[in-house]
Amino acid sequence: MFEKLDALVFRFDELHQMLSDPEVIADTDRLRELTIEEADLRLKVAKIKRYQEVTKGIQGAKEILELHDPEMTELAHTELDELNEEKDLLEKEMTLMMLPEDPNDDKNIIMEIRGAAGGDEAQLFAGDLLNMYHRFADKQGWKFEILEANANDIGGYREVSIMISGHKVYSKLKYENGAHRVQRVPETETQGRVHTSTATVVVMPEAEEVDVEIEPGDLRIDVYRAGGAGGQHVNVTDSAVRITHEPTGIIVAMQEERSQLQNREKAMQVLRARVYDYYQSQAQAEHDSARKLAIGTGDRSERIRTYNYPQGRVTDHRIGLTLQKLDSILSGDLDEIIDALILYDQTQMLEDLNVQ
Repeated sequence: MFEKLDALVFRFDELHQMLSDPEVIADTDRLRELTIEEADLRLKVAKIKRYQEVTKGIQGAKEILELHDPEMTELAHTELDELNEEKDLLEKEMTLMMLPEDPNDDKNIIMEIRGAAGGDEAQLFAGDLLNMYHRFADKQGWKFEILEANANDIGGYREVSIMISGHKVYSKLKYENGAHRVQRVPETETQGRVHTSTATVVVMPEAEEVDVEIEPGDLRIDVYRAGGAGGQHVNVTDSAVRITHEPTGIIVAMQEERSQLQNREKAMQVLRARVYDYYQSQAQAEHDSARKLAIGTGDRSERIRTYNYPQGRVTDHRIGLTLQKLDSILSGDLDEIIDALILYDQTQMLEDLNVQ
């Protein structure tokens, strides 16, 4: 492990030199890429350097004890106890740092939310989830963009596709895959009975052209006139686009933008993510036959979380976490849940490594 830690420090120092290179500074894309990498390493390197300081401090305290100086012994014992405690904590943190990272963690995401079981109430809940993720994205400083929305007449969504862009979006929101259940009294319920409805969330890493190879000959592209409430080009121009990826049967339709070109670009963006996710899921299924997933089964129909309105609680069923914070969570305060899921996932990975 220590060789890998030394390599991180070496890379961090190398990045500092590169970021002062005029050629790098002049290349905006390269500069942004290296700046992000440097920021990711900064906390890790700070822990490594603190660990080195602590180990030197421990050695120094031991040398003082060997002098048998009565005035210094008590102070050295106290310092040694504190440093050993910090050393143990740093070793645990550095072990977690060295766990294999998900290659998609740095990516932006495309999220799809659909009302599932429960009719209008499920679609209203899909809208609540949309607002929850929008608020969470705002608090993280991420960009939130609706790509395509199929809304109903009462403020809910049959389905909605969103692009969320920013720093390590996928690393935090990948745990949202699955069925989200709501228990509450619908506004239309006259007898005050609690109904249960569900909405499904799919989180896919944004895929660049280098991530997934899509042959032009594998695509069928149809154009048609945009329709639906509020469409500015309804029955006027063939601006809507539907793209079918024939090898997988994946279909993406887009009509939110004004022009056919814009709709085609967004449709391809979503299509790449879905195709990439399709092949990733196949590979994951093979992997899961040999290793149980750390969190849940990975099945997107799996119920992962319940939002109970009468009792004001949210329960994540994968890790048995219940929080009496329904209002704040729906307002975008998801950090406590996400941090718990990340910790659970890391703990499971450590256990798997120990078994191996």
